[in-house]
Amino acid sequence: MILLFPPFDQYTIAASKLPIFGGFHPVFLAPPYGEINTSVLWLEALVLLVNAGIAWLLLRDRPAAGKKSWMGLQNATLIFTGVNLLLVLLFPPFESVYAITKATLPTFEGFYLIFSQKPSHIIVTSLLYVEVIFILVNGALLWLIFKPKSSDELVAEQLRDFAAAPAKKD
Repeated sequence: MILLFPPFDQYTIAASKLPIFGGFHPVFLAPPYGEINTSVLWLEALVLLVNAGIAWLLLRDRPAAGKKSWMGLQNATLIFTGVNLLLVLLFPPFESVYAITKATLPTFEGFYLIFSQKPSHIIVTSLLYVEVIFILVNGALLWLIFKPKSSDELVAEQLRDFAAAPAKKD
């Protein structure tokens, strides 16, 4: 569906060099003076793959070693990360067409619902990329932090005793 209805930018007569987000249109019915916004399309594809990975981790088969709750801290982290990604894509950062500059840091006017954004605003893709990267990195770190310890892993005291044992033999 993402490839059938890609995001389009349109060029107005007043500012033919500045693209304005024109919405999602069927790929075979492109709007006049419109071109596919590849940055947002790549971002959508990335988020789709991340959500598929989260779903795969949540729905994978686990060994039946005792009765455990499916809602552990790792699964809650995955759900929270997925909801955050969905909210970031539903409310992306926008800037006014009139405030666009060639500066490294773009202007920012607020978050608007993607389906009801103002006509003279465009998505600030650089800020959107930063938001998505922060959410993914924080979600991955929390997922690793909340990994349950298995019984075969050594704890810190066992590692110290193990490291000190060869020194005592000498």
